[in-house]
Amino acid sequence: MHELSVTESILEIASRHAKQAEAIKVTDIHIVLGRLSSIVDDSVQFYWDIISENTLCSGAKLHFKRIPAMLLCLNCQYEYQLEGELMPCPKCGSPQVKVTTGEEFWLDSIEIER
Repeated sequence: MHELSVTESILEIASRHAKQAEAIKVTDIHIVLGRLSSIVDDSVQFYWDIISENTLCSGAKLHFKRIPAMLLCLNCQYEYQLEGELMPCPKCGSPQVKVTTGEEFWLDSIEIER
């Protein structure tokens, strides 16, 4: 259910920037999500369609870009992409790994009409 509060934040940020740019409409919103982010695209879209109604952002298309999860082995310094579930380092077998990318979440850009 945290997608509702996340979607409300996206709407607030997009609306604020659109007003500052003297937009008459927001047409597209680009969102970056890490693979390990718990945000569900379809849920954000569902809430977006409801809460953006009658705003500058009404009808704006949401675009989601997923960033792959990358892990760094703290034992041998090998960096690898996580393909499935969390796993030990494929090079040395160490379970001591650190997530370097994949937890991102931000509103990257908006497109507007003036």
